Amino acid sequence: MEETVLAVDLGGTKILVGELTKAGEIIASKKYPSDVSSQRAATEKIKIAIADYLQEYGSNRLITGIGICVVGRVDTDLGEWIEIHPGLSESISLADEIKERFKLPCKITNDVSSAAVAENELGMGTETDNFVYINIGTGIAARTITDGSIISGGHFNAGEVGHMVVDITSDDQCSCGRFGCVELFASGLGMHRQAMKLKNLYPKTTLAIKEDQRISFEELRRAYEQEDALARHVVDRALKAAAALTMNMVRVSDPEAVIFGGGVMSDHWFLEKMVTLLNAKTMRFVTHGVSVTDLDPQTIALKGAALLACS
Repeated sequence: MEETVLAVDLGGTKILVGELTKAGEIIASKKYPSDVSSQRAATEKIKIAIADYLQEYGSNRLITGIGICVVGRVDTDLGEWIEIHPGLSESISLADEIKERFKLPCKITNDVSSAAVAENELGMGTETDNFVYINIGTGIAARTITDGSIISGGHFNAGEVGHMVVDITSDDQCSCGRFGCVELFASGLGMHRQAMKLKNLYPKTTLAIKEDQRISFEELRRAYEQEDALARHVVDRALKAAAALTMNMVRVSDPEAVIFGGGVMSDHWFLEKMVTLLNAKTMRFVTHGVSVTDLDPQTIALKGAALLACS
């Protein structure tokens, strides 16, 4: 019987459960609703999803382990999910709970760390041991891979670069307490909030603005190409902020490549404009370039979780 591993990717609105070969091929997958109101609620939803998947598909192959990626701080070695986000913390021995419930070995990690694992094993990591993976989606986070290892930090909080200040004159305050963080301007949610903040200054905007509905990056991109003034203001600021973040990361970690993931970067449009703002002297040692990951952004974290389960 073929040996596989089960991988789980916890998102804000959904849980993706997938069964993968040890070579990283996805054999089957299924989506379930998530609940991230607390770590306990999310944990119970993960258990329900795994149980349903195993009931439907579990008898087909020999599943040898489970890998799970979640949002927030994770101690992978101890299998502890420490914190879902600042201010909402309930340390849970998630790996042990899953192991006890399903009688399979389990490993857990952060979702961006999981994507970086996949990139390291299946993507840019096959070409260089030193690169930066930056995820720009609803929020912004990154991981630095140095000499083939992902830096996690003393409190498993390394890579929260969304809170890197890129505008010291800004009066926009971040949830972290600082002003001018890159996530305020260059993330998907940040761009939406900037558009809502500035909408009254651009009464002729073509953007369909509704108080209870988020403006997607795709909407901003289309309006930008139609020379909508509000979209131009928001996206141009986002591009400058993302370029500043990229160059700061390069100066700090001396990578040979910078790889982007996340929904904002998925169609290459944002990157193609952002790279024109990068300083050549700053980027001169990035010999493998700046690019969007070749891995599927919808499953990169899932594959990383599977690889973790195999390790």
